This record gives sequence, C-alpha cells and structure tokens, in this order.
Amino acid sequence: MKKSIVLIGLIIVLNLSGCAKLENGQDSNYNNELVYEDIVNEIIRFHVIANSNSEEDQNLKLKVRDRVIEFVSNNLKDCKSLNDAREFIINNKSEIESIAQFVVDENGYSYNVTSSLSKENFPDKVYGDVVFPQGEYEAYRILIGEAKGENWWCVMFPPLCFVDETKEAVNSKEVISSLETNNVKQKEEKIKFKFKLFEFLFRNKS
Repeated sequence: MKKSIVLIGLIIVLNLSGCAKLENGQDSNYNNELVYEDIVNEIIRFHVIANSNSEEDQNLKLKVRDRVIEFVSNNLKDCKSLNDAREFIINNKSEIESIAQFVVDENGYSYNVTSSLSKENFPDKVYGDVVFPQGEYEAYRILIGEAKGENWWCVMFPPLCFVDETKEAVNSKEVISSLETNNVKQKEEKIKFKFKLFEFLFRNKS
C-alpha cells in the first residue's frame, strides 16, 4: 500500500512542470524532477568517465560506452530485480573491463581501464526530460586513464541506457514506466519467496 502511494506521488510529480531547465540552454523547456527518496533504492546508475576533456578523450569515452552497452543491454533486460542486476555486474566486471580496455587499445591509447560498483554522491543530473536530484546513488563506473574528464551516464537498472547523446531517446513517461515495471517485478518475486518460505516452514505440520 505504501509503495503504491509512493508511485502515485511519483506519477503526479512527473506530470507537473518541473523547476529545472534543460542543460542545452532552451529556457522555454522544463524538466520533471524526481523525488530522491522514491528512486535512490530502485536504480543503479552507469557512468563512463573520460581521461580528460580533450576532444579525443571524449570521443574515446563514447566509443567505450557504445561497446559496453552493447554487451550489457541484452543481459540486464532479463534481470528481475536490483539484486539480479548487481549480481550480473559483479560477476561480469572483469569481462566488462576487458571490453572497455580493448576499445582503448584498439584506438591507439595506452590508458588503463578500471571499474567499480559503489555508492557515489552525484549532483543534479538531467536525463531525457527528467531531473535526478543530487544525492548518493549506487553506480557502476568505468574509469578511463586518469578519469579527470566529463562523464557520460545513464540508468543501468532498470535498463534505460540509450546511445543517443542528445538525450531525446528517453522521456519521463519511459522512466516512470520502467520504475513501475521494476517495482511490480520485485513485488511478484517477494510474494513468490514468501509463499515458498511458508510452504517450507509448514510442510510437516498438516
């Protein structure tokens, strides 16, 4: 019941005019701001951080992004819960790093690639037409070289990552729909687990 109220509130917020403006300078367009408490335990972010802000390093970052997303997207879409997604990332961390490192080497750079799944503090970020508020989020980050450049990011789970750098491929309806779908899946899994637990506890008491 509480979860339903939260989701209804989130939908209302998304349907109202947000207070944050688009980063591209279009003052007439407004974004919808999500509520931090409603989403912080529902998502895993994905960040690819460039070695520097040079044009070459920024282009390399996007190439790494494209190849990694190509690998993870087909797998994450089948994850039914945050724990499933987290387990996939942990189990495939080395392979993801290898893919990113291959892209770096393939393009003639000597940067080392590392990655981590951790809680990180992020500022307000615009994603499509939605604002993810400042706060500490769980995030999988790929760091290229010195990782001193600007990063590219998306929502890794629920799987909302997109390659369109104009950020026009995802809007608030898609975000809320994915979050709602994820919540429903998690509820179904919890119900199944509780039912199995009930069966186990009372199997010899009939």
